[in-house]
Amino acid sequence: MIDVHISFPPAESSLEILDALLDSQFRISTGENITHAEPLNYLVSGRPKRDEITGCPNLKALIIPFAGIPAQTQTLMQEFPNISVHNLHHNAVPVVENTLALLLAACKHLIPAHNALRENDWRPRYAPNPSMLLQNKTALLLGYGEIGSRLGRVLDALDMNILAIRNSISALERDRFAMIYPSGNLLELLPRADILVDTLPLTQQTEGMIGKKELSLLPKGAIVVNVGRGKVIDQHAFYDALKEGHLGAAAIDVWYQYPEDEESRADTMPAEVPFGELDNVVLSPHRAGGLHSEDTERLRMEHLAGLLNHAARNEPLPNRVDLKRGY
Repeated sequence: MIDVHISFPPAESSLEILDALLDSQFRISTGENITHAEPLNYLVSGRPKRDEITGCPNLKALIIPFAGIPAQTQTLMQEFPNISVHNLHHNAVPVVENTLALLLAACKHLIPAHNALRENDWRPRYAPNPSMLLQNKTALLLGYGEIGSRLGRVLDALDMNILAIRNSISALERDRFAMIYPSGNLLELLPRADILVDTLPLTQQTEGMIGKKELSLLPKGAIVVNVGRGKVIDQHAFYDALKEGHLGAAAIDVWYQYPEDEESRADTMPAEVPFGELDNVVLSPHRAGGLHSEDTERLRMEHLAGLLNHAARNEPLPNRVDLKRGY
C-alpha cells in the first residue's frame, strides 16, 4: 500500500476523480492532520510544517499542488535532501487562456470603452483608437516552461513572432513556435518586443529582473502582461512607464501586496503605487490559474493522479523542483 496525504480538503467530487484515476495500491487521507504519519510515503502540500516532515520517516516526496514553490517551503526542504519535491502544472491551460484574455483586453483597450458605455457614453467610438493589432507583432516571453511554451503556440496562431527567454539554456534554441534565448540576451531582445509577457517564478535571480532600464528598452507603446510573479517587475518603474506613456498598456494578474486575512480582502491595495488609477491598465486579482474553478480542480486531480501513478510503477516522478534554483 502506498500512503498519500493531501493537506488541503478537496471537494468530494475531486476525490472521486482522483480515486478513479489512481492505480489500486494507494491509500489517501486528507485534512490538516496526518492520520497515518508513520507509513506516509507522499505528502501533497504547498506549505508543510517542519513536524509534518520530521514525523514521517518514510516520506519519499513532497508534491506541491501548484506551480512554483513558496520561499518558506524552499528553505525547509533544503534540510531534507532525501525527500524530492515536485510541482503540479495543471494550471498551464487556464493561465494561458487567461493570459490571452488579459493581453487582448489590454491591447484593444476594452476596459475604458466598457466602463464608458456602462454610463451610456459612446464617445470612445468616435475618438482615436489606441488599440494594437497583434498580427505580425513580436512577443517576448520571459520563461518558456509549461506555461510559456503553451502560450507560444497560442500566439503563433495569431501570426505573431515569438521570442523567449529560458534560464536553463546556454545557447540559442528553436522550436516550432519560438526562438529561445538564454537569459543573458534579455537586454538585446527587449527593443524588439511589442509585447512582453512575464511567466517567471520569483527567485533571487528573477526578483527585480525588469526595472527602469529594461522597461525603457521596450519600444514606445509596448504592452506588458504579468502572470508570473509581481516582483519580477519593479512596481515603481512599471507604474511610471505606464503613467508617463512609454508603455501603451499593461495587464497585471500577480501583485506586490496581498490581503493578510479574510477581513482585509475587501480593502487591500495590490501595490504601493495606484495602478488602479490608470486607464491603460487591466487589473486581475491573481486568478489566471483558475483558482476555485471546478474545471481547474478537475485538472489538478488528473495531474496529481498521473504523477502518483509514476510512483506506483516505480518510475521517477516528473516535475522535480531544483531547490537551489527555486523552480
